[in-house]
Amino acid sequence: MKLQSMSAYASSRRQVVAGLAGVSLAALLADPAKVAKAAASLQTVTTNTPPGRPVSAALALPDSKPAAAVMLIHEWWGLNDQIKSVASEVARQGYLGLAIDLYAGKSAATPEDAQKLMTSVVPAEASETMATWVEWLRQHPDCNGKAASIGWCFGGGMALQAALDRPLDAAIVYYGNVARSADELKSLKGPVLGHFANEDQWISPAMVDGFEAAMKQAGKVLEVHRYDANHAFANPTGDHYDAEDARLAWDRTAAFLKATLG
Repeated sequence: MKLQSMSAYASSRRQVVAGLAGVSLAALLADPAKVAKAAASLQTVTTNTPPGRPVSAALALPDSKPAAAVMLIHEWWGLNDQIKSVASEVARQGYLGLAIDLYAGKSAATPEDAQKLMTSVVPAEASETMATWVEWLRQHPDCNGKAASIGWCFGGGMALQAALDRPLDAAIVYYGNVARSADELKSLKGPVLGHFANEDQWISPAMVDGFEAAMKQAGKVLEVHRYDANHAFANPTGDHYDAEDARLAWDRTAAFLKATLG
């Protein structure tokens, strides 16, 4: 983090937050201009993984500190303004919001490119990146030590993986790959919140059924909500966006964060 820029960043951040006061997440994400403004208010931070690989992320700080931290993991599109704007909303709700990048600065505009980027991710490197950021957040002077992960689509599965790799106080999965055995899930520390779509052909209801059974067998706490919607129903830029379900899912997410992180 560039300490010399923190004062200017904080001032700019306060101005943006004030300008977005009273704007719901749904209204924010539906307005490209507001999304761009919120995303631009975040500060780019960098660090290195233990082997020395450089990684970057976008940070939003709350007004009241110290506070718990939420690590956000992007969809298969990459770290774009949409995810950064959600990090801004997370900070507005009182948490450090850190939107991390698992694509090394790349992003996609077409499903074909997104598929290539997603399949090029090396799982061990992704886990290393996430674990590095979790430790970075916990050592941040504005963090109170509590941390959670949240992700969508590709990032949903990664949010769960992050909680398996490092003890987290909570994890939130939006229609991400949750095909895990009970043995794999035993390393979870905190509860998991899952948002899934009944019409999802990729993260199918059968996969979610198996996840619920495995979590129960592992003795872990799981809260699952199923929506009569399709994959990526919370993404306002996609064909499957469902405004009502997206709002309900975010309300449940906010309540879950409050209950687990304070």
